[in-house]
Parts: sequence; structure tokens; C-alpha cells
Amino acid sequence: MTGMLAMSLAGHDKGTLYYIRRSDGENVDLVDGRIRTLDHPKRKKCKHIQVIKEIQEELIALEESGKLRNEDIRRVLKARQKRPV
Repeated sequence: MTGMLAMSLAGHDKGTLYYIRRSDGENVDLVDGRIRTLDHPKRKKCKHIQVIKEIQEELIALEESGKLRNEDIRRVLKARQKRPV
């Protein structure tokens, strides 16, 4: 799941689109670049999100090179929200 997008299904952030930064069995670390930044990701159980099965190659490449910024995540999430499902 790492490198994909996810929609929150439960909690006060229901309906929010996130980038999955890390995944470990039951939990994922979610980032949106605004409230939940790279320094303070949202930890959520997998059963409370819906994974959007599109690998975000651009963000993965930036993260591997150590150049991933919150601005990059915001840009990708904004472009994805404008696109029809």
C-alpha cells in the first residue's frame, strides 16, 4: 500500500484524501501535506481507509531521493481530487 492514495472512511477526517507514507500490517501512516505533514503523519488502522490503487511514482521517486516535500504531496492530492473517479 505504500505509495498509494487513500480516502478516510471513519473519524473526524472522514472523506479526506491522503498519501500512504508507510504501512505495517494493521496500521498506515497518512500524510496530506497541510494538517498532516511529513513530520507529523496521521496513524490510522487499515480498516478505516479505502485505498485508491494507483501507485504515485512521482512521490515514491522523490521520497527515495530524500527530496519529498509537503508541497509535492499537496499538488498531487489536489490534482487527484479534480479528476473524476
